[in-house]
Amino acid sequence: MGSWKWNWEKAMDRLGPMTVKELRQGLRRRMFVWPFLLVQGLAVLAMAVEFGTGEVAVYTKFSGVLNVLLLVPGSDQFSGPFWGVTGLMCLVLMPLGGLVLMGQEMEEGNYELLLMTPLTRWGVVLGKFYSLWGLCLLTLSSLVPYAIVRYMVGGMDVWRNLSAGLTVVLASGIICAGALGASAFRSMPARIGVFVAFLGSLAVGGSVPLAFAALSRDEGCGFWYHLNVLGVVWCYSALGLALARSRIRLVVHQYEIQPSALVIVLLLVTPFISMMATLFTGGFFGCVGLILMGFAAWFADQSPKAPAGMAVPPSNVPLAQPPA
Repeated sequence: MGSWKWNWEKAMDRLGPMTVKELRQGLRRRMFVWPFLLVQGLAVLAMAVEFGTGEVAVYTKFSGVLNVLLLVPGSDQFSGPFWGVTGLMCLVLMPLGGLVLMGQEMEEGNYELLLMTPLTRWGVVLGKFYSLWGLCLLTLSSLVPYAIVRYMVGGMDVWRNLSAGLTVVLASGIICAGALGASAFRSMPARIGVFVAFLGSLAVGGSVPLAFAALSRDEGCGFWYHLNVLGVVWCYSALGLALARSRIRLVVHQYEIQPSALVIVLLLVTPFISMMATLFTGGFFGCVGLILMGFAAWFADQSPKAPAGMAVPPSNVPLAQPPA
């Protein structure tokens, strides 16, 4: 019993102070409590509707991860009201709370105090991201009993529902990263504009390689499709987090491009790179362009540093003149 407690404490320490602080605050916010309670009631209602109509989502070759049509009511690939409710909560309502996260640190310069501690810029941004995404995953995990009941009743296609669940997990992480990046801007109109630009870039740059990989082959959402899924997840998660990180840089030299402006340019250029990579590789490796853009965003905001062996320059402090 004692060893289990020790292991749990060590695991919590590895999360980092920023993640633990944000999780504790997030679990007490109304932006988490009320949607969490609401989703339980909606899940029960959605299951009652499914059992009442008797409609069963059967297997389709387009059941793949990040196929958001599995969660959209009215589409020919919709997987039922249960996943519609889950997608609404974990992909819309919960991530929207991230639009205020970085603003808490930007309004009065709190990030400057944070960066005077051993925390790095990545530590601040990743801590907030893990907490926001963790709340989405916590909400999703609370719906697992309903999914088990749906399975026990019968008639549920396992792969289609697993694809829908993984779509919620990965898509919520991408949207949380984009919301966090947008929240680093000071005014609400700027946040909304950047977030809309992020979603637009994701819709175009992410859907093109996935659609080509799924529609150009008889296997549908098979190996090549899911290979491109990895590129979409990496690229847009990196773009969102890099945008948030670029906004809390303490010093920008006169000869440097504004870091946040550079990341926004990368965000707008990414759909063109994605389409070109998809075209040149015949729809197989559109993920190559996405992976490269993800690394470009990750390393775009690098502060110039002097070589490690360079001596510290002498201080240039004017000496006080002795009294006459």
